[in-house]
Amino acid sequence: MPAEDTNTRAWQIYGQRQLARAFTPPVPDRLSWTPWEGTGPGAEVLGDVTGRRVLDIGSGAGHHAVHLAQAHGAHVTGIELSPTQHERAVSTHTDLNGVEFVQADVVEYLAETESFDAAYAIGTLAFIDPHRSLPALRNGLRPGAPLILSLLHTDLHGHGPSTAVAPREQMILLRDGPPLPTQMWVLSPQLWEGLLTEYGFRVEAIDLFPHPDENATVIQQLIRARRLPDRPTRVSSRPRSTASTG
Repeated sequence: MPAEDTNTRAWQIYGQRQLARAFTPPVPDRLSWTPWEGTGPGAEVLGDVTGRRVLDIGSGAGHHAVHLAQAHGAHVTGIELSPTQHERAVSTHTDLNGVEFVQADVVEYLAETESFDAAYAIGTLAFIDPHRSLPALRNGLRPGAPLILSLLHTDLHGHGPSTAVAPREQMILLRDGPPLPTQMWVLSPQLWEGLLTEYGFRVEAIDLFPHPDENATVIQQLIRARRLPDRPTRVSSRPRSTASTG
């Protein structure tokens, strides 16, 4: 099964199990880029998003999008491929000003909508082939827009990032059930920077955040990038030749 199809199936099952549990995470008081509260920066890395169109990639239950809309005055679109994850968001956060939830593939969606002023993904972009997602994000963001990515760097088993742009198996752990296998692009910071540069972004910072328990091996990386301006069309200054032959 293709990697992204595996991930689609896993998140469909995950969302269904969370719906069955009637579990919805609370809207946070502060945006966190890691699973550990109080570790790392908050929403300030996005810049001033008041009145701005912001894309939440893989928005899941929608709590991060709602926080940005309510606490920072952003107009947030939460894009989610999994129908069950999307259902979690819309069944809980209805009729809220400044936030909408869309169930769609992010690449297809960005090809048809107007440009966003900022985009972010908290632990989600690694489930999409970067050769597919990053060109779409470049085209879907206005020049100068920030792109903030929270990504797995080292997993629970101490396996560090890959040195090749290829997915590998990682598990979604569940409280009440067996883990769900996924295929993730767990890449080194150097690889992410190379990919982002290739697809029209400038990487401004990459930070690594280890688990607050020094005995745990998990490390998250936070990438702050910015969509580069469009390159101006080059016009040759050389005059056309008027020389004749003969």
